[in-house]
Amino acid sequence: MQRRTFLADVGMGMTGLALGAMLADDGVVRANEAANAAPGGVTPLVPKAKSVIWVFLSGGYSHMETFDPKPALNQYAGMTFDKTPFENPVNSPLHKKRFRSVPSEEIDVRAVYPTIYPMQVGFSKRGQSGIEMTDWWPHLATQVDELAFVRNMWTTDNDHAAENQFHTGRHKLDETQPSLGSWAHYGLGSLNENLPKFVILGGPTSSTTRESIDSLYLGQQYAGIPLALDPTNPLPFSTRPAGQSLERQTREYAAIHRLNELSAVEYPEDQALRARIRAYELAFRMQAAVPEAVTFADETEATSKLYGLDNDATKVAGQRLLAARRLVERGVRFVQVFPSAYGAWDSHQNLKTNHTKLCEGIDRPIAGLIQDLKQRGLLDDVVVVFGTEFGRTPGLELRGGGTTGRDHHPNGFTVWMAGAGLKKGHVHGATDELGYHALGDGHYVTDLHATVLRLLGLDSRKLEVPGRKRLDIDHGKPIDDLFA
Repeated sequence: MQRRTFLADVGMGMTGLALGAMLADDGVVRANEAANAAPGGVTPLVPKAKSVIWVFLSGGYSHMETFDPKPALNQYAGMTFDKTPFENPVNSPLHKKRFRSVPSEEIDVRAVYPTIYPMQVGFSKRGQSGIEMTDWWPHLATQVDELAFVRNMWTTDNDHAAENQFHTGRHKLDETQPSLGSWAHYGLGSLNENLPKFVILGGPTSSTTRESIDSLYLGQQYAGIPLALDPTNPLPFSTRPAGQSLERQTREYAAIHRLNELSAVEYPEDQALRARIRAYELAFRMQAAVPEAVTFADETEATSKLYGLDNDATKVAGQRLLAARRLVERGVRFVQVFPSAYGAWDSHQNLKTNHTKLCEGIDRPIAGLIQDLKQRGLLDDVVVVFGTEFGRTPGLELRGGGTTGRDHHPNGFTVWMAGAGLKKGHVHGATDELGYHALGDGHYVTDLHATVLRLLGLDSRKLEVPGRKRLDIDHGKPIDDLFA
């Protein structure tokens, strides 16, 4: 055996890859490894959560008609911003800071609509915590004392590329970065070698949102894997061809594995090849595990009703959220769920009709998820995140003669979290009286990322890739006030 071949086999070949996986499985993850080696004896982060269910509503729900009611909108409806007793939010320096139009300012800036549009739904205080929510969430309101709201989120992209920004932290005009799910996958070992670590349900929502689940320079093996909720074919090309026995397939995979090993020796730095090897191995193991995970035959009738599987309006979201529970229950680290279609919540017109229908479609399933996780003891190990790419304007959108909707609004909006390591029945931050600006410093989307990583026991600043220096804003800062 040549010296190069021997060293490659032992150090950079499959032996080295297997050793790395074993170390990761034993808890020696990249972020903690750096902490252990840090000068001054930095204490490694202690994980509070094992898994994440990340629920994303594409299109931008209105924060004011969901989780951040603003009665001033009703009081001053029909007036322009400058006619109210409040500071005109457009004159605030925060407006330019948090509003980056995709076209340059010299060419076009997305219009600001200054005529106040009233709330389209009633609201009241909910639960023992007395947190205000609108009447569109009757089922979720029963779980409000489990939730932690962040009402001062902000981002910069005012177009739907913000869906990618919400997951990667980068504006459309900047260099793309890996998605949060990919960073979590990259930093953590597996809890179940027969299932992917990063799973996508219902997405990516369109060809333009692939970045929301992509791993980019981390390597293809860290990208999200979309699954279909069809037990007969949950993963394309993953079932054995008709007439092929398990024994024969096992021999074929063994031959492929050996050929890949030989190629890995000659091309030890080929990340695509390594990802392909892992994909073959994982696909073989997933053939039995994945169909079982997305089959609901063993679920009780009560559980099916809890998620709304008995109602056409809630069935799609319910199936995806029930599958998410089953996946984290089986050790999947990060499940990214898109319960509604691309842009569904984008209410430039007919906001009341649109949001009434969409809230009905997700209200019962998301409440069911929280209740189900809690009663199974999983809420002690799982973090649920519920968000959207931006909020909607306090002003009435007038484009095209509009009279019933709101435009995109990155300056301030609301997300909520629940589960392991988080406060319950808690509200963090606020927007101004009109719901325009996130007050104080607010939280850019990567603060949410940093919070999730911290709950998983990871430090974004220690998840570094040689030659890929990230900006400070890419890392964000954990929202300490949310931690229990």
